[in-house]
Amino acid sequence: MNRPQMLTDVLSDKRAWYAGTIDDVKSWYYSLSEKCLFAFDTYIRYLRCYPQPITEIRIQKSLFDICTESLQPVADALNTGLGFAIVERIPLEQYTLEESRVIYWLLGQFLGHPFAQDIKGTLLYDVKDTGQSVTQGARFSVTKAESSFHMDNSFGNPVPDFVGLLCVKTAKSGGQNQLISAYSLHNELREQFSPDVLETLYQPFYFDRRGQFNMEEPSTSDNPIFQWDQVELTMRYMYYYIQIGHQRAGRALTPNQEKALNILEMLLCRSDLRVEFSLKPGQMLFTNNHWILHNRTLFEDYPAPKCKRHYVRLWLQRRTGSDGPTNS
Repeated sequence: MNRPQMLTDVLSDKRAWYAGTIDDVKSWYYSLSEKCLFAFDTYIRYLRCYPQPITEIRIQKSLFDICTESLQPVADALNTGLGFAIVERIPLEQYTLEESRVIYWLLGQFLGHPFAQDIKGTLLYDVKDTGQSVTQGARFSVTKAESSFHMDNSFGNPVPDFVGLLCVKTAKSGGQNQLISAYSLHNELREQFSPDVLETLYQPFYFDRRGQFNMEEPSTSDNPIFQWDQVELTMRYMYYYIQIGHQRAGRALTPNQEKALNILEMLLCRSDLRVEFSLKPGQMLFTNNHWILHNRTLFEDYPAPKCKRHYVRLWLQRRTGSDGPTNS
């Protein structure tokens, strides 16, 4: 077996943050300028007269240029900064839910190209409790269970570069957002534990694909938890999906794998490694899905369906330098 490339240095730039090093909460937040909000409002008024299916709408160069001042710092934060950003805010009270989704859809396209989040091709994914159970094969995003720290689509290919979450409704209680930097996690693993732990995490594990595959495809995928391409650290992780994946594949976790996962789970419990916050309606969270782990805590919902916790999720592939919006 070829030895995988590993990040061998302890990283000390802003990507390797701890809760105590980014306690200036204001630095996480980015506001949309008045001219950017006005441009979105103008476009919504146009759509009221000339409606289009939301997923067929593409951001135009004029709108892209107007919002660059507001959104370029968000893109920089995701790529080379803290790896996450909270964007203030879509004024939900001024729009229908569908119109708010349009603004979010367009805003997301500044950062990247939306792509399908399930086998059905869903591009805008509603994150809310549907009464399903993870133990019966459901994804955590449609339950109220605490999800545990993970990256989205850890079992899939491709992995989204960025994940967006628009808060539409908050829960009655609970449902906080928690984030951890994989760079800080990697540093801790390298500095505090024997080398075999990280070496194991650079080897493949089986992930359950949660039913997101065609009949002729396997129900699991095998991927390393950590990968390093000399530029960016990539982490794929969801502990529960790994447990189920190895069961489905008929391949028991080795003692070294169990040891490495137990250490990883122990580190993910450390409060000094994570930040925690609650989004308010209209706020958007964007994360770099390669090296920011996220979690949602257990929540209690309101009984009325129209009041239940509701987020809308985007998966995005980052734009390249020559990959701009259309002029039409």
